[in-house]
Amino acid sequence: MDAKHWHNRWENNEIGFHEGDVNRYLDQYFTNLSLQPGDTVFVPLCGKTHDIHFLLASGMKVVGAELSEIAIKQLFQELNLTPEITNHGTLTCYQSANLTVWVGDIFTLTPEQLGTVNAVYDRAALVALPLSMRVRYTQHILQLANKAQQLVVVFEYQQSEFSGPPFNVTANELHQHYDAHYQLTLLCREPLEGGLKGKIPAMNAAWLLS
Repeated sequence: MDAKHWHNRWENNEIGFHEGDVNRYLDQYFTNLSLQPGDTVFVPLCGKTHDIHFLLASGMKVVGAELSEIAIKQLFQELNLTPEITNHGTLTCYQSANLTVWVGDIFTLTPEQLGTVNAVYDRAALVALPLSMRVRYTQHILQLANKAQQLVVVFEYQQSEFSGPPFNVTANELHQHYDAHYQLTLLCREPLEGGLKGKIPAMNAAWLLS
């Protein structure tokens, strides 16, 4: 799963992964993070998710990371925000009001650039990456966010029935990635209505990492 794949998806507007509304699990379980107004939430591989609208409306500061500049231009347009754009080596920073997004390869983002965050919201990042990259990604997020609490939403299904993305991420895998650093609490596990891609039986699972 290389960068070209995702750039092509955005360039061709093949963004079926983009939800047209706030994710139901963020809406339902956001309060489990016990955040205060003005706290900062990191949204990795954020695209132009409506979840950012929700977080900003909830009084949060939001920092995102995203590969596609197309997605971030559309995000700021949809929020009616005019960003200040600055270049930082291989990364470009879009910033306006309480929203900052780093555009480029998330693996080049540093803790100093990200700054202090109070929580990580991961709905579309972990499931977008194949297993070999998920190992690297989870370790990078731990370092970037200084082990801040996380709300993680994943899919569970038979990986042999679909090549992904999104990829199957099991409870066992999450425990392998995070047990050394967090207490994992399963908030919800329920069937994905209509199945994955409308045909493959799948489950949605939401986890609190604290």
